Amino acid sequence: MTGHPGSDRPARRTSCDACGTPPGRSRRSRRTGRAAALLALALLLAGGAATGCGGRATTHHKPGTTHEQASGTAGTLLTADDGAGHRLREVPAEGAPEVRLAARPDSEDGWNLQLTVTNFHFTPDSAGGGALPGAGHAHLELDGRKLARLYGPWFHLPATQVPEGGTHTLTVRLYADDHTAWAVAGKPVEATLQLAAGSGRSTHPHSPAAPSPTPPAAVQADRTVTITVRDGKVSPAPGRVEVTRGERVALRVTSDRADTLHVHGIDKELALPAGQEATLILTADRTGLFEVETHETNLVLTQLVVR
Repeated sequence: MTGHPGSDRPARRTSCDACGTPPGRSRRSRRTGRAAALLALALLLAGGAATGCGGRATTHHKPGTTHEQASGTAGTLLTADDGAGHRLREVPAEGAPEVRLAARPDSEDGWNLQLTVTNFHFTPDSAGGGALPGAGHAHLELDGRKLARLYGPWFHLPATQVPEGGTHTLTVRLYADDHTAWAVAGKPVEATLQLAAGSGRSTHPHSPAAPSPTPPAAVQADRTVTITVRDGKVSPAPGRVEVTRGERVALRVTSDRADTLHVHGIDKELALPAGQEATLILTADRTGLFEVETHETNLVLTQLVVR
């Protein structure tokens, strides 16, 4: 290649010797290719993060939990539901979950309920995850109204939760971790029993016939927390309550709409009738931070700090 006449400098290259592409365009093409590759990699990583492990996002995918445990499914999802919006999950009759319900009066108050399950185990740690065969929790209903979510075979039903007079129907129903109801032949897996309202009153020897004017929570609890929910606002404002391990805590809640009280980590629940005070008494038997919230309105009412 030669320069201008009379000059020793070589002429400026106007194209690549090998392919004929102008040098500037070649460099721009390489930069554009690298940028596209980096963008594709970033999108790939972002997509993996959004789904956790290559599948659909799940409510609970804890460290050490496999993707199958987080998103597994079992049976066939039906269009029918349990009457409360939870769809039925049909499984074959052979090997299907079963439940029986028994109740006996407590010596001090109410009834002690026992759930006997077959082909089923309670999994409180994975509630909200995928539907795995023979796993989940239960719902307890009184006359068709939900009282509590159960994570174990025993539950104490206070007499104050049962309207006076007549006979009432208790129903316990089994659910998968994803809150679908286990079903066989199109019907939920459940058990019922008839409960006479007066049979759960105190039968302790020498108990006074007349009710005591002192609220039960003041007698049975070491600490009482009173909370009011009105128009979606919590009063007093949610904060932390310091509790010593072993103390009995009474949560006295009045809500202007029907809801369910839930203590996370301790897994205690209580139905909140609209406009009426309801009291949940629990023993702080483990240390940690436990949130108290409502299920329907998703309000944090307070936090229990157990030391």
